[in-house]
Amino acid sequence: MRTLLTLAAVAVLAMPASAQMDKDPDKAVAGGGKLPAGWSARTDRGAAMDNVKFETMGSGLHVTLGPAVILYQAADAMTGPFHMVATFNQTKAPTHAEAYGLFFAGKDLAGEGQSYTYFLIRKDGKFLVKTRTGAQTANVTAGWTDSDAVVKEDATGKQANKLEILVGKDKVTFSVNGTEVHSMPAAAGSTAGIAGLRVNHNLDLHIAGFGVHKM
Repeated sequence: MRTLLTLAAVAVLAMPASAQMDKDPDKAVAGGGKLPAGWSARTDRGAAMDNVKFETMGSGLHVTLGPAVILYQAADAMTGPFHMVATFNQTKAPTHAEAYGLFFAGKDLAGEGQSYTYFLIRKDGKFLVKTRTGAQTANVTAGWTDSDAVVKEDATGKQANKLEILVGKDKVTFSVNGTEVHSMPAAAGSTAGIAGLRVNHNLDLHIAGFGVHKM
């Protein structure tokens, strides 16, 4: 019996990500499928845009998902030192610790060779920096890392944090609410590309003060 239970546990751990996602499917979102002028989007695993609602709201942006997505403007392509910033307001508690944040160095974002580096936080006060190349991702930091700088989700499901990425000639600095949480060398050419937003599935966020500024 113990052997059978062990084999069952191994089978669950080996379950494909797509099968695990079936237990928390992308939500249907009314009014999805449209983007503000100048914006583009790409969903994970080729999911339809019908359940991506991204709109201007007041002086900010509001995103309600559906599938995980990157959101970006071609005008935010950077080739030298720059600073990017946004304040993320989680408006509803997600079922799981779903992540959101900023990305930069985006290349071939509509193609099979998409690549970018992204900086994420989630409701439990952890952050992560990782890279994507095609369908593969790799951690830059040592997995999800606790930080006192990240304000955790409160009892009502709300969470607000200001994220910044400062790309200099020699160093990239990642900050939350004005506190540096990670830095890494800015290897020649590795930081050039489009900068934008990364939001995981089934999240509802208001994003204030998003900007990408050349230095």
